[in-house]
Amino acid sequence: MRAAKGVDLRSQFGFHTIAIVCLVVLYFPLLILIVFSINANDIVAVFSGVSTRWYEKAFYNEEFHNAARNTLIIAVSATIGSTIFATLAAVATTRVAPWRGQNAVYMVINLPLMVPEIITAVATLSFFALLGRTLGFNFGIGNIILAHLVFCIPFAYMPIRARLESMDLTLEGAAADLYATPFKAFWHVTLPLLMPGISSGAALAFIVSFDDFTITQLVAGPGQTTLPLYIWAMIRRPMTPEINAISTILLGISILFILISFWIAQRRKAG
Repeated sequence: MRAAKGVDLRSQFGFHTIAIVCLVVLYFPLLILIVFSINANDIVAVFSGVSTRWYEKAFYNEEFHNAARNTLIIAVSATIGSTIFATLAAVATTRVAPWRGQNAVYMVINLPLMVPEIITAVATLSFFALLGRTLGFNFGIGNIILAHLVFCIPFAYMPIRARLESMDLTLEGAAADLYATPFKAFWHVTLPLLMPGISSGAALAFIVSFDDFTITQLVAGPGQTTLPLYIWAMIRRPMTPEINAISTILLGISILFILISFWIAQRRKAG
């Protein structure tokens, strides 16, 4: 890991100490969460033995099931939509001759990454409120799906664009020389080679939507509780280690999809 040519950050004074402190601050609370999720005590912060009853209670919790179902519906829908739009945007900004406004389009696509999420959430809420007041449109859970879809596009776009930039243009040229139409060249040549980037982008988009709290909290209506919102509601009531169990399940799913995205990226580099 080098910051500049000839400068190794690992040899700098205090680097290892700072790295260890950062890792402890970031991950030690997660370890505590996992340990207390198997706490036999009814008090969330007092450990008195090992028990899995809080996981059993979570799996039989109807509110948890409803929140999980809503979360999966939203995350899967937003992932599919954002990945499709991100793929089209990546192709339009990389596999064509440079055109006027290309950099501006690239900036607009990545704007959600730079704007504070709370600003995006307030703007989205205002948009749907205006849409409902003037045209009478209310898509229900579709409001959350649309908000997540737009927010997840840049997360899916980045790995897809990176994959396209590393692909050889001569492959598509060879397909054209063999009388393949632009669509056939894309479908039979570009798309199969692009699948690792699409898979990595879809995994990132899924986990961003799955974990989102801020946008969902402002846009969600009655009966549209997701897992992050359900955990937030549990914090406002007398807590039991069940909240640790539910949070650990959510953490495990997040880590799984992060590992999938990392594995796909590593395979892409190896290929």
